[in-house]
Amino acid sequence: MTAAPAAAAAPGRDCPLCPRLAAFRRTQRAGHPDWFNAPVPSFGGEDGRLLIVGLAPGLRGANRTGRPFTGDYAGMLLYETLRKFGFARGEYRERADDGLVLVDCRVTNAVRCVPPENKPQPAEIKNCNRFLAAELARLKRLAAVLALGAVAHQAVLAAAGARRSGFRFAHGAFHALPSGLLLADSYHCSRYNTSTGKLTPAMFEAVFAELRRRLSGSAPA
Repeated sequence: MTAAPAAAAAPGRDCPLCPRLAAFRRTQRAGHPDWFNAPVPSFGGEDGRLLIVGLAPGLRGANRTGRPFTGDYAGMLLYETLRKFGFARGEYRERADDGLVLVDCRVTNAVRCVPPENKPQPAEIKNCNRFLAAELARLKRLAAVLALGAVAHQAVLAAAGARRSGFRFAHGAFHALPSGLLLADSYHCSRYNTSTGKLTPAMFEAVFAELRRRLSGSAPA
């Protein structure tokens, strides 16, 4: 297997690091040649103070559209909440070309490729962590990271060089990392979590309200 460069900022279209995910991409390309079917790039400018980290692209969401959290229910809740708190402008229409613009924030995933059954394996999360680490290093104004779910939380800690045991995941928790970053936690905004009541829109909005307060209390002009 040919390894991707360790210093690469993002995986290439045919990233070979995870054989299972590469094989799944090939299967999806054969069955859905009009879908994106590649590692999904981050969305948003590189001058934002907030980075939102999800788990992985959804099969019929980001893997289809090519933009994180776009095309499935999780995106509806995420982007409407971002709009409400001044982190996005425009309308979210479940398409990568809908004109939605992020403000002072960026969205990415711990794993850039769609995994079978939406379940990346530990080795795949580890392989992709180099890209998240590069993301953290590249965003010069970054002040806070919101992890959507425990896997994203652990991936951020690994990318930031922080000990997992020192920062436990809990919905609504805020952690000051040794690097100076603020790490916030939320349950993932998936349909499963919202349909079971594990996460309500009010719970999700409360996390963003606190993030907004800590990021100086007002949206940038």
